[in-house]
Amino acid sequence: MDEEARRVLETILEKNVAFDQNMKRHTTFRVGGKAEAVCFVDDIGSLERLLAYARETGTPYLVLGRGSNLLVKDSGVKGLVIILRGKLALFERSAERNDMFSAGAGLHLTELVTACREKGLAGLEFLAGIPGTVGGAVAMNAGAWGKETGEAVREVEMILPSGERIVEVRSNLIFSYRRFVMPEGAVIVKAGFHFVLESPDAVAGRVSQSLQLRRTSQPLEHPSAGSVFKNPPGDHAGRLIEEAGLKGFRIGGAMISPKHANFIVNTGGATAADVLALVELARQKVKEGTGVDLEPEIRLVGS
Repeated sequence: MDEEARRVLETILEKNVAFDQNMKRHTTFRVGGKAEAVCFVDDIGSLERLLAYARETGTPYLVLGRGSNLLVKDSGVKGLVIILRGKLALFERSAERNDMFSAGAGLHLTELVTACREKGLAGLEFLAGIPGTVGGAVAMNAGAWGKETGEAVREVEMILPSGERIVEVRSNLIFSYRRFVMPEGAVIVKAGFHFVLESPDAVAGRVSQSLQLRRTSQPLEHPSAGSVFKNPPGDHAGRLIEEAGLKGFRIGGAMISPKHANFIVNTGGATAADVLALVELARQKVKEGTGVDLEPEIRLVGS
């Protein structure tokens, strides 16, 4: 990225931009090369100007939440990495509807779940413990314990690559397993969620239960990106990988977790290449043994 591009980005973002920053700082895997520009966006106007710049210059961009479902290549990321925060990370009760609240795409799920627990807003307790943001949870239709984010979403506000801002209502939203159908290049700004009003204690109890399930079933002691593969119909990716004899198998600093075989963890010093090699090994061994072609849930990005 040349000096003129850096100057323009600093002007658009009022210097809230970091150049050549290591993506280890922005992903839960703690691996990956450098990003040309990490852009911290605090309001809708700055986001619109940044996307206009990207559109006019042909600069690629990646919107990043907590980086919890992402594997960044060791070669890094060209273009812009966009992180939403500030006014794009607010929690608000709807003034028009008493059964809906809105949350900015940059809001951390921990903060979302905490707000719901304190106010007795039931429906999203299963998100407790997921290290993501609202935008990421909607885009990936994040789920756990048989529940999915899309079940509670009532509307989504987005900025299209053309710069147009739209709000899609429930009847136009299409969710499937770990997927939300949206225009390529669109950026989620805000989502509206349905809730049921209950006592804060009842909501808190289910939040605690969800957190306990994560602690007992998932390898939280090491950096990871959560589930590596989608569960095939009628089965579980972790069971298939365990059956292939890969629990505890290591390549470099990356390891298939002995606690849950659908997790690859960074035991220290892992590279993205180490992780990717384990991903491919697991796919190969499961395919050879069962004929099942595992589909990655994590997203691979990088130049």
